[in-house]
Amino acid sequence: MTGQPRRSCRWVIVLMALLLGMAQTLRAEPGSLPDNLGQAPRGKGWVIPVQVPYEAPPKGQDLPAESVPQNTKPLTAEEVQRAEALLPLLEGQQEYWAMGEFVHLGEPSVPVLVKGLTMPGPRIRYNVIETISMLKAASAVPALVGAAKEPNEIPRVREHALRVAVRLDAAKAVEAIEVMAKDQNSSIRKAAAFEARYVREKTVVPVLIGMIADEERFVALSAVQSLWILTRHETEFHDWETSTKQDRQDWTSEWLEWWNGQKDSFEMSDPKRPARAR
Repeated sequence: MTGQPRRSCRWVIVLMALLLGMAQTLRAEPGSLPDNLGQAPRGKGWVIPVQVPYEAPPKGQDLPAESVPQNTKPLTAEEVQRAEALLPLLEGQQEYWAMGEFVHLGEPSVPVLVKGLTMPGPRIRYNVIETISMLKAASAVPALVGAAKEPNEIPRVREHALRVAVRLDAAKAVEAIEVMAKDQNSSIRKAAAFEARYVREKTVVPVLIGMIADEERFVALSAVQSLWILTRHETEFHDWETSTKQDRQDWTSEWLEWWNGQKDSFEMSDPKRPARAR
């Protein structure tokens, strides 16, 4: 019976010893505590750290992105000479720097820049077109149309020239589409059929109708898709994926019959406006 009270007394003594030890620790001098507790001494005692509420920094005003405006003044004789020296650099390790320099010179550099369309090296010619696109220089569209029509140019350059010309001034690109639609290279014809959907001119409609009967199915499919986008004419369902050239010739007659009855009164619809319910 006496064992339990003795054990209880032992636990009480141990607990009191622990409490006394903690009290002494709290009253200890700063030098008696280890440095890794992260507490800063103040006077003879210790400051108890307190959690400070986090305050987010004030939100800054959203400022518009600033860019250096392009040059709009005519080039000086020195700047023209500099632009001509940049043309060979449009191919090689410095080509991106050279393109940036032309962008800095602005649209007044276009008469010098388009000279690169006849330089040897397809990389130079391609980068000339890309630089014109960066400049958004509509004044270069006639030169781009000429490059797109050039039969001796490689397809990659011709297609890029047409693409940029359509984006800058679609109305002036019709001539290139008419020439490329009859090219011997099927990829050139497909590019003409595809880019024609962005040219909202009635003159491209008969060109696209003539391409429906193309020997290559993928060219005909691109042409009819452009026709659907431009005219929003709903034709009868046809299996274009498995069609033959004879099938496409018959479907060309359907489109011609519709166009002959509509071309005098037809107007291009607003691309941003949904088609009217029929």
